[in-house]
Amino acid sequence: MDDLDHEILSILRRDARTPYTEIADRVGTSEGTVRNRVDRMTKDGVIERFTVATRTGNIKAMVEVSVAVDVNTSEVSKRMAEWDDVDFVWQVSGEQDVVLIVDTADTAAVNDLITRARELDEVKSTKTRLILDERLG
Repeated sequence: MDDLDHEILSILRRDARTPYTEIADRVGTSEGTVRNRVDRMTKDGVIERFTVATRTGNIKAMVEVSVAVDVNTSEVSKRMAEWDDVDFVWQVSGEQDVVLIVDTADTAAVNDLITRARELDEVKSTKTRLILDERLG
């Protein structure tokens, strides 16, 4: 990846629907170059998915999960990533091992996800933080 790839990714992170012609104008290249680079980064796995950020009135939360020392964190993360309402699963360093970013209809649905996580044999504990506001970086 070079500087142009990074510039394209920066624009797409803020708005994945930005037209390739607009990206090309902003980074000083052709629409075809942008299209080819996005296609390549998608094929190579640099871009994993295009997503939508919403303001639906839903409850968003971070559910921090600690697992036992002998647990394959990657396997637990993969399973949790398949759960409805989970937007992201991060493997992290620190007190917790996994962080779920969830977007649910209400606090009852957040609680259901927490309960589901706690019911896994590998999970030792959870800590939840409601997300009160978010800004694009």
